[in-house]
Amino acid sequence: MGQLDTVQSGVFIALTIAMALATIWQVRRMSRRQGARSAANSNREYFLAGGGLSWPFIAGSITLTNLSTDQLVGMNGQQMLLLAWWELSAVAGLAILALVFLPVYYREGCTTTTELLQKRYNSPALRALVSGLFLAGNLLIYLPITLYTGALFLRSVSGADLPLLPLAAILGVTGSLYAILGGLRAVAVYDTIAGVGVLGSALAIVWLALQAIGWDFSGIPPERLTLVGGPDSPIPWPTLLTGMIFIQTFYWSTNQNITQRAMAAPSLREGQKGVFAAGVIRLCIVPAIVVLPGIASYKLFGPLGDTAYGTIVAAVMPSWASGAFAAFMAAAVLTHYTSILNSTTTLWVCDIHEAYIDKAPNVARLNTVISLGFVAISIALVPLYDGAASIINLVQQLNGLLSMPILAAFICGLVFTGIRAPAVMLALLFGVGLYAVFTWVWTPAHYIHLMLVTLLASIAAALAINRLLGGTAQLRHRASPANMAQTANH
Repeated sequence: MGQLDTVQSGVFIALTIAMALATIWQVRRMSRRQGARSAANSNREYFLAGGGLSWPFIAGSITLTNLSTDQLVGMNGQQMLLLAWWELSAVAGLAILALVFLPVYYREGCTTTTELLQKRYNSPALRALVSGLFLAGNLLIYLPITLYTGALFLRSVSGADLPLLPLAAILGVTGSLYAILGGLRAVAVYDTIAGVGVLGSALAIVWLALQAIGWDFSGIPPERLTLVGGPDSPIPWPTLLTGMIFIQTFYWSTNQNITQRAMAAPSLREGQKGVFAAGVIRLCIVPAIVVLPGIASYKLFGPLGDTAYGTIVAAVMPSWASGAFAAFMAAAVLTHYTSILNSTTTLWVCDIHEAYIDKAPNVARLNTVISLGFVAISIALVPLYDGAASIINLVQQLNGLLSMPILAAFICGLVFTGIRAPAVMLALLFGVGLYAVFTWVWTPAHYIHLMLVTLLASIAAALAINRLLGGTAQLRHRASPANMAQTANH
């Protein structure tokens, strides 16, 4: 590796400052417009932007909360077309959020997704347990991986021998300032501003990468160009009919990192518009940018793993352009990291601190203290992921420990009445243990298939334990048209 390019670094710094200033201006403008409708020191102001996000900011924030270096680096690092299925199937997950879960969240007036569990099961303990699992996933998986992949990308695209941990620390501290100083409103605005640059630059990378190989895919192994995965591929095609849809349902519909944006609109209709707009972006743009540069890099450089994306960017873009793209990608890392950090703090404050420590805390002060603590933990965990064979597969596999048991708790609450909270809590712990066995002890099938097995087993365990505890589960009646109309006008 060489030294930093002066032009590249200058463009990077200038654009980073410009996006920060644009975010400050827009946040102040939105705050003045909203006026006194939200208390300055309130959960709704810090964690739901005072209910003032319009649909473009919801769509932008949802897109950038998901799309960051762990997607661009991790998926392109597989260097095969097959990984596009993660993004194509995500469209179904967004539709389920907009049409099934979001109306319920608005009808129940939820700040966190776990608040719905408390209301359905009348159990603060269940809410705290699920929040604890979400917190563990964010702290141990999402936050450190975001910092690691962001630092890895910046080092690859710069061509300089930059140390990963200090880079990750800079990203973490910088990103935390948005969550601490501006709450969700600042996060969503920065997401949207950065999103325009990220998506535009990523599409330019696709074009330039395909030009670099002369739009000729000959010589690339057929298994890297197919959408029909074989038994030994990362996504065997039968998994699209089993666990894939439930992975997407969990991620887009119950994961606080995503749903918090959709719940921050002034009305259900506005929130749904934002979710559907994010779905259109996901369908039309994202699949191409997360796989095609990696495939082109395979033809040019051979198998590179998670360094493939940074390498192709450095190879096909002039220094000033790669500096601009690096700035947008750094912004994507910051917004992705900050979005998860903001959601993690929301879960701690609303579900644990206010329930068990202090019912009326100073939200601004608590938000600062908790955020700084979470930042320190995530930076310290970055070295654990250095050298992972495939970040994207590692993330998806680790997700199964929490995702399917938690989704089972939501499904039971939406579909049944009469299930007691202790039954769901025991079933949830059973599901985590079952998937742990599948992951580290006995793996009889692909992990995506085993996610469906874990989901069904967790639901069955909840129903069986509920019967043993003397409860009687019954199917929940669907909401009447009058109630649905009332919810739509909320």
